[in-house]
Amino acid sequence: MRIDFLGLQAFISIAERGSFQRGAAHLNLSQTAISHRMKKLEDELGVKLFTRTTREVTLTRAGLDLLPKAKKALRELEGSFDELRQQGIKRQERLAIACLPAFAIYHLPKVLSRFHTLHPKVEVRIFESPSSDVAGQVQSGEAEFGLSVIATSQWDLDIEPIVSVPFVLVCPAHHPLARQRSVRWSELDGTPLIRVSKHAAIRTIIDDALGARNMRLNWIYEVQRVETAVSLAETGVASTIVPKINVDLLDATTIAARPIRNPKLACPFGIVTKRGVPLSPVAETMRDLLVEQMHRRIPSK
Repeated sequence: MRIDFLGLQAFISIAERGSFQRGAAHLNLSQTAISHRMKKLEDELGVKLFTRTTREVTLTRAGLDLLPKAKKALRELEGSFDELRQQGIKRQERLAIACLPAFAIYHLPKVLSRFHTLHPKVEVRIFESPSSDVAGQVQSGEAEFGLSVIATSQWDLDIEPIVSVPFVLVCPAHHPLARQRSVRWSELDGTPLIRVSKHAAIRTIIDDALGARNMRLNWIYEVQRVETAVSLAETGVASTIVPKINVDLLDATTIAARPIRNPKLACPFGIVTKRGVPLSPVAETMRDLLVEQMHRRIPSK
């Protein structure tokens, strides 16, 4: 049966004060309203809880039996509500997000500075993770939202596309291909290259776009992280192909990033959220700042 908590609240207030009038005043109700609540509760239970005379209100045997149980039930309910309220307060004071390391390095500092001005008391936890881990952290609730490469969709996640970033060839500034304004894929045949492992979303994008042509490329190294590939390319070990965001802030005197054409490839980035779970107000603010930063700073051509 449905539990009448308003009726139980009225019952306890009357029993503790020995009067419908005083019980109603405590709950800021009219005497008519509290009498209506009690009649409804007694009708649902099928027993009388009070005996009323012109002089006093006393508990019946059923009322005496119900009173301690009703008090315990409402105490537990109030405790649960308070616990949830405290969790809500903590959620407002803490924010966890997940993003690719490149975003954490190149774009988050300015965003966090602006966010701190708006919410100086909010503690922010950042997971710098590859795309596959970003999705998992959002799914598990570890992070409220993620900023990642848009790969295959998952039924329990929502993806909001934000920008599409071109892939570039990354090589030392003294490399012969660095003298060109752009590089054709056909010019990379035989060039020593570094690729990232299959767990990275950008590997899937490159493999799918190149098809059979991929077999002609000289992939002599494979690493786990994009940052490692870029670092090795900078030292001249071999060249690599990554989204331009990964080299935007590197020293142009030591490293070159050249657009690749025929075909041109782009990497889509977006916001990942848990389907059906609304963002907290502070998460909404962070999300808006990140999107604004991405539109302002990340080239899409």
